[in-house]
Order: sequence, then C-alpha cells, then structure tokens
Amino acid sequence: MFDKLEAIENKYEELNIKIADPAVISDPELYAKLMKEHSELSEIVEKYREYKKYKKNLQDAKKMLEEKPDKELRDMIMAEIEEAEAGIERTTRELKILMMPKDPNDEKNVIIEIRGGAGGEEAALFSADLYRMFTRYAERKNWTYEIIDANETELGGFKEIIFSIEGKGAYSRLKYESGVHRVQRVPTTESSGRIHTSTVTVAVLPEVDDVPEVQINPSDIRVDTFRASGAGGQHVNKTSSAIRITHIPTGIVVTCQDERSQHRNREKAMRVLKAKLYELAQSKINNEIAENRRMQVGTGDRSERIRTYNFPQGRVTDHRIGLTLYKLDQILDGDLDELIDALITEDQARKIASQE
Repeated sequence: MFDKLEAIENKYEELNIKIADPAVISDPELYAKLMKEHSELSEIVEKYREYKKYKKNLQDAKKMLEEKPDKELRDMIMAEIEEAEAGIERTTRELKILMMPKDPNDEKNVIIEIRGGAGGEEAALFSADLYRMFTRYAERKNWTYEIIDANETELGGFKEIIFSIEGKGAYSRLKYESGVHRVQRVPTTESSGRIHTSTVTVAVLPEVDDVPEVQINPSDIRVDTFRASGAGGQHVNKTSSAIRITHIPTGIVVTCQDERSQHRNREKAMRVLKAKLYELAQSKINNEIAENRRMQVGTGDRSERIRTYNFPQGRVTDHRIGLTLYKLDQILDGDLDELIDALITEDQARKIASQE
C-alpha cells in the first residue's frame, strides 16, 4: 500500500506543476481534466503526509530516548511516542479506507421507489412517512427532489411512490436504505389500540445516463398512453398524458402520470427504466462476486429486512449492524446522518477486514 501511496504523491506533485503551466491554463478542457484528477488525489496525499509526519515524530522521539534523558524529559518523550503511535494507527486505518476501490455510483443522483407491503392501508401510510423522511433528509443536505410517479390512497398514504433526489454524493449516502422497513404502531384505523406490524419496501437506484450496461433498443419497448388517475379525483386529466413503458426483453414495466405533459411523463419514465435496467445489470455482476458481497453491509437486496420503527417505544433499530436509537421522531423528520454514518463505518470495517 505504501509503495502505491508514494506513487500517488509523486503523481500529485507532477499535477501541481502541470496545472501551473500557462499552456495548460489556456486549454480549458485539459485544465479541467487535470484539476479533477488533482482534486481526487488531494485527500489521499494529505492523509499520507499526515501519516509520514507521525512516523518522523516517532523516529525522532526514539532517537532522543537513546540519549538517556532525565526522568522529566523521558516522560515528555514517552508522551510524544504514545501520541505518534496513536496517530500512525489512526492514519493507517484512514488510508486503507481512502485506498479502497470507489463505488462508481457513489456520486450519482438516485431514484427511490417506496412500496407498501404487508399491512394494507397502514403500510401505505408508512410509505408516506418514509417519503417525507427521505425528502426532509434531502432538504437538510440542500439536495433537490421530484416526484416521478405516485399511487395515492384515500387516507393520504402511498401504495407506491417513485421520486428522484439530485445532489452530490446522494447515492453514497442513501444506498444503504434499500430493503424492507418494518413499522410497529397503533394504526389510526385501529379502535382497540392494538399494535400492528406492517412493512414497506424501499429500492434505491443510481440514476444513470448513457452507460454500456444500459442500451435500450427502441424496438424493445412498447409505449402505451392512458388517462392519469388518482385518489379522490386528483391528477385526473381529460387527455391521455400518462405513460406506460414496457421493456419487452425483461418484462419491466414503468408508468408515469405525475405530469400533465405526455412528453415529460415519457422522459421521467425512461429515467426510471434506465435505472432499473442498470440495477438488473449490476445484480448479475454482484451475483458473480457473491462472496465479496457477504462481507459488506446490505446495500441492495430489497427483500432484506433492514430496519424496524417502533412507535410505542420511540425507537429505531437497524438490524444489519444491531444499532438502536431512541430518537424515532427526529429520524422520521430526516435526521438520518447518525444511522447512515454508522452503516458506512461498519461497511468500511468489513471491507478492510476482508482485505487483511
């Protein structure tokens, strides 16, 4: 690893020289390319230099010990050694994380599908709660979101809702939300006060543009138009603006009726179809490296039960890492960082352990 780090530092220094060259500065395309590469290396180089500083401090302190100092100076030197050793351990761990292969989707925007599972109307109502949770989280991150399609119930829940979230690193944070979310609470429709258990399925898909894994042949899709509909007569159009796209080879069906424009609905539906086809391609790759995926925190299997929201006790438990937080209201209001940070930390630790 340290040979690689030396090479990265040398490359970083070469880039410093190149981006200061007037000939490079006058070429906007080349300058942007080199600056992007420089930015990608800077965090690793800074951490490596911090590591080397602790290594030097440790060597200097050990040399001073060889001179057999008096007790007071020896105590100071031993404190420096302890600090340097702790710094070396910490920066080595951080460098291992930085040197791990990056998920190519991490910087992408996301498309999130939320579907009510077991529990009927109560599951639909909790789907609406999760939609609000994710959009409140997006607002906290200054990300933007947009509904692509929704199937609303009479009581304000969602049998299904599909929406996009756009923002830097959205997928890197939200990919851990894929799976089955379970809720335990007394439904508003329950007169006896009995606690019900319902489930909601969440799928988080990276939004993709044109990538080799996703090639849509126009002859492979069937596009149908129909009139939009919704609970209580909402979003009902007099024209056939709603779109249903069927991808014939895979059988994937995508609908969109949120916009009044047929063109906009088609555009949104194609975004979802591309994301689903990309997910399908990625799942085939992941099946080939299943042993590696077992070393990771679940980030994709929508059949895996990942979390329970218990209203009577005000707690949220993530079953993948055994973490329980008694802050249900805050989490449902979009305060997800503590949960997500813990999932990322556990995922990184497992990946590091698999490499050792």
